[in-house]
Amino acid sequence: MNIHEYQAKNIMKKYNIPVPNGVHALTVEDALKAAKSMESAVVAVKAQIHAGGRGKAGGVKIAKSLEEVESAAKNILGATLVTPQTGPEGKVVNQLLIEQGLDIEKEYYLSFIVDRSTSGVVIIGSAEGGMDIEEVAEHSPEKVFKEVIDTSVGLQEFQVRRLLFNIGIPKEAFKEASMLVINMYKLFMDNDCNIVEINPLVLTGDKRIIALDAKISFDSNSLYRHKDLLELRDLTEEDPREIEASKHDLSYISLTGNIGCMVNGAGLAMATMDMIDYYGGSPANFLDVGGGATKEKVTEAFKILLSDSNVKGILVNIFGGIMKCDIIAEGVVAAAKELDLKVPLVVRLEGTNVELGKKILSESGLDLIAASSLAEGASKIVKLVNDKAVM
Repeated sequence: MNIHEYQAKNIMKKYNIPVPNGVHALTVEDALKAAKSMESAVVAVKAQIHAGGRGKAGGVKIAKSLEEVESAAKNILGATLVTPQTGPEGKVVNQLLIEQGLDIEKEYYLSFIVDRSTSGVVIIGSAEGGMDIEEVAEHSPEKVFKEVIDTSVGLQEFQVRRLLFNIGIPKEAFKEASMLVINMYKLFMDNDCNIVEINPLVLTGDKRIIALDAKISFDSNSLYRHKDLLELRDLTEEDPREIEASKHDLSYISLTGNIGCMVNGAGLAMATMDMIDYYGGSPANFLDVGGGATKEKVTEAFKILLSDSNVKGILVNIFGGIMKCDIIAEGVVAAAKELDLKVPLVVRLEGTNVELGKKILSESGLDLIAASSLAEGASKIVKLVNDKAVM
């Protein structure tokens, strides 16, 4: 689960991580009121969306007067920002962060992330802050430093010192920067985060260390332990179909293709999407009904697939273990009849109660095509969708 910058900074303040004075604003009037309250010669007007690269997309403006604040707020609010993280459709800006300007001497990069290769946490730092860390890693890898943390013993002081020394934190700010890193790790671990990122972390003219920008993402699987964090969720930033799927305990991610995929298991989902791509098609989603789906859950999953107008065909690929094939078949039939299915449907079932599942489908009266393998199913749905497109 992602949150906005202003929310991330509110959390950071609780962990004694220095951040600029800032005020959340929903309207131009709010922005002007916030700017007046800061008594700062320079303020930043920052779009609040769940995506990086806002500055390059025109979502961050520096204002040196109230007139400039008003102009920036008017231009940013309601605008659609397109960044590498939003996709071509972009995101609409509905809120702002008005923040005091700082006397910036130097910018750094700092983050904690989950490292699945070591089953631990990695702290990443660079003297090249304010840029995409991926670009720095690609073009100047020698400027990116990492410390792998064994979570059974925690972040060690020597790791903090070594990282800060490597990225060039001056001695005047070393103690403050050390405490910031330690507090970031505590924030990361306390809240089951996937990432805590400060980019840029800035050194001011008076040698203070401040988090100028902030990004925090939480592990959604742990949110049952953090009811307070759930209150920070902004549903306007999420795909409506993904929201609906979460209500039914379904794993759904929207993609840009035109073939809907219903599977059970993340590995099978990846294999199904790869096979569709292999035969020249493009998946419209990743939808995993899981191992304990009911007829009702499968019906809801089918409804979610068909609610996407880009879906021109559906491939159901189920390997029944705990998930029984007859349950999937009943859900598919119920949803297809209720929604008056108009797009091609290919179904491949294998595993527990597969013969019963096939019988339910064959006697349903639905215009569907059965497949005996994933390759056959993928090739058939791609051909059906492509043939329909040229008609």
